[in-house]
Amino acid sequence: MFSNLPPVTKALLIANGLVFLLQWVAGPALAPLMLWPWGGDGAGGMDFMPWQLLSYGFMHDPNGFAHLIFNMLALLMFGAPLEYVWGNRRFLTYYLTCVAGAGLCQLVVGSWAVMQGGVAYPTIGASGGVFGLLLAYGMLFPNQRVMLLIPPIPMKARTLVFVYGAIELLLGFTGLQPGVAHFAHLGGMLFGYLLIRHWRGQPPFGRGGPRRPRIVR
Repeated sequence: MFSNLPPVTKALLIANGLVFLLQWVAGPALAPLMLWPWGGDGAGGMDFMPWQLLSYGFMHDPNGFAHLIFNMLALLMFGAPLEYVWGNRRFLTYYLTCVAGAGLCQLVVGSWAVMQGGVAYPTIGASGGVFGLLLAYGMLFPNQRVMLLIPPIPMKARTLVFVYGAIELLLGFTGLQPGVAHFAHLGGMLFGYLLIRHWRGQPPFGRGGPRRPRIVR
């Protein structure tokens, strides 16, 4: 099965796995690759650097596999079909845009929290990119039925997008699940949505045209 995956999806899975192993070996030495808020002077004096908007998206919690496994399963489930439709280059562009957009949103939120007296802490994980893939899958394959892992409930892809988006919005504003970058997840979806509309020539990037549910123009 792995050998039949499209090349970019396969490369992203391998890259995330290798970085996870490197985190075990290098430990704190990789802290400059995490996403740190502006002016936070976090652990070891870490602060935001531009490359972190991409590098953080290949790192996961080295103290447990759950974070990595769930993200990679979602990358496999949603990424491969999108790459087959879009092609390698467009798929990679989309994924990295979602990762960077999610990081930018988290940077704004985290930096604001630090200015209010909060603690500077880093953000890691491919979740922003994965949520962007979920959004794209729901837009291109809205009626495709997918199965949740927890709980195991089948639903249409577009319904799944609305459910997850609403949950992330609720948790982000209420703070009911601290320690999770909910606004990064929403940022990945937002930037993915805007990029798809840009490719389609739809507002605010163009006058729009006939909708093609399975092909992004």
